[in-house]
Amino acid sequence: MENTFQALGLSESLVEGLSKQNITSPMPIQTLVLPVALEGKDLIAQAHTGSGKTLAFLLPLFEKINPNLRQTQALILAPTHELVMQIQEQIRLLNEGSNAGVTSLTVMGGMNIGKQVEKLKKNKPHILVGSTGRVLDLIKQKKVTAHTIKTIVLDEADNLLDKNQSHPVKDIIKAVMKDTQIMLFSATINPFTLSAAKEFMKEPEMLNACNETILNPNITHFYALTEFRKKFETLRKLINGQNPTKSLVFLNNNHEVEVAVDKLTFHGKRVGGLYGAQTKEQRKQTLDQFRSGKLEVLVSSDLSARGLDIQDITHVFSMDLPPSAHDYLHRAGRCARGNNKGTSVSILTPKDLSTVKEYEKKLGIHIQEI
Repeated sequence: MENTFQALGLSESLVEGLSKQNITSPMPIQTLVLPVALEGKDLIAQAHTGSGKTLAFLLPLFEKINPNLRQTQALILAPTHELVMQIQEQIRLLNEGSNAGVTSLTVMGGMNIGKQVEKLKKNKPHILVGSTGRVLDLIKQKKVTAHTIKTIVLDEADNLLDKNQSHPVKDIIKAVMKDTQIMLFSATINPFTLSAAKEFMKEPEMLNACNETILNPNITHFYALTEFRKKFETLRKLINGQNPTKSLVFLNNNHEVEVAVDKLTFHGKRVGGLYGAQTKEQRKQTLDQFRSGKLEVLVSSDLSARGLDIQDITHVFSMDLPPSAHDYLHRAGRCARGNNKGTSVSILTPKDLSTVKEYEKKLGIHIQEI
């Protein structure tokens, strides 16, 4: 079969909407998902970070929604506010480009529920994108009509179905009709996720767009060895030497983010940070400045590792080795979005070398000394 969106069953208007975003041929995950999703089957899809998962679930949703019915027909759940907002932005772009007449709304915890209820009444969105806790609250209060929902998408499903967070997801699914289509997407699908999913899915198709490695093959991995007290100086030299277009710097401790931002600013870098204490507006402003190029470096804890989708990040620097191979995968996956190439550099002390070997083995990658 010809590898085009038309061949996958997409309507002309959606194909045109994609072309306005310079998207002309499907990514592997989209080729796998679209035919299955359009048939209405449940599915569990795994693909590298940055490989086009969002469009893989949005395109079939757009095809199936009846814009003439003023009711919520699809629900997308995501684990972070940033990811919710990114999905909403992609819905907006697709809708504008294709003139689909699809409406959408975001609902998240930490925001005024009264205002969200008003918007729900007024807009009656076709697609609701939100955090699990707030969506469940609104269903319980009968502000969201669960029985009109025809499809539920769990984005970053391994996070949503984590032992500590799966109950609200399951409660939401209990509230919808039994024939509601359920689609799970993630870069990593672990045995616990699969076991949890079996409780509420109907013979799901397993779709895997990853090759022999679960990490994007367009990412090159390095480590730099240094003394603990020279870590920042090593980072500064690496940034100067590698000269990245945009780079993300990760630290394990939230309270060290501000220190790193101050030091990099002192050395003339245009840098911003994501801190746990920031308001949503401050976080959004920092991310917008990073996206637009006003900032060239973004410093964060793993708070932003999940779902951060900024196209031209060329480098990810880890000042500390992340807590697990799984966390390394999500950090590194912030670069090399789409078909772009990227570089992940970890700044290590000698005691970290054994952990690096463990991560190489688990992820099927080679991390070479720089």
